[in-house]
Amino acid sequence: MKTARLHQRMVDWRHDFHAHPELGFEESRTANRVAELLESFGLKVNRGVGGTGVVGVLKKGTSSRSIGIRADMDALPVTEADGCLYASKHSGKMHACGHDGHTAMLLGAVCDLATSGVFDGSAYFIFQPNEEHGLGASAMIRDGLFEGAAIDEVYALHNIPGMAVGTFATRAGPITARARPRRYQNV
Repeated sequence: MKTARLHQRMVDWRHDFHAHPELGFEESRTANRVAELLESFGLKVNRGVGGTGVVGVLKKGTSSRSIGIRADMDALPVTEADGCLYASKHSGKMHACGHDGHTAMLLGAVCDLATSGVFDGSAYFIFQPNEEHGLGASAMIRDGLFEGAAIDEVYALHNIPGMAVGTFATRAGPITARARPRRYQNV
């Protein structure tokens, strides 16, 4: 039952973000909603990192190990045409790349880890602005993302339309760190 409730919350968050898309460095509404949710889960929240970025920090146990998990929040300058119930309310802006889903998925992971997750260390949940133009990550880093946070590793995901349901792709080393496609291994 807990999983079904969390799944529905994630769907609701995604639909809300999808209906209110914001372009890179304009993600004020999205960032505020993300920060409010992180605070409601009991996390320490840093707002305005790199402009409109948000970082939630969750510490459990005594370990000095840490992990960063990143999601992107920006939309594309695209007009939505399909007319779904949660379609964009802003002409010329749309979550056509799945960032609304990335944000909702990371919020779901945060909610689960904060309320019942068992781990020992620190988790930094990074909600990045302006991924589409490649400017948000560097802005967050320049604004001190890693200062005072000894993050051992950072992970992210990106949806890949056309892949079979239930599969994912990966490779050794950096991935989704550039716009040009690279070779991936289906697993």
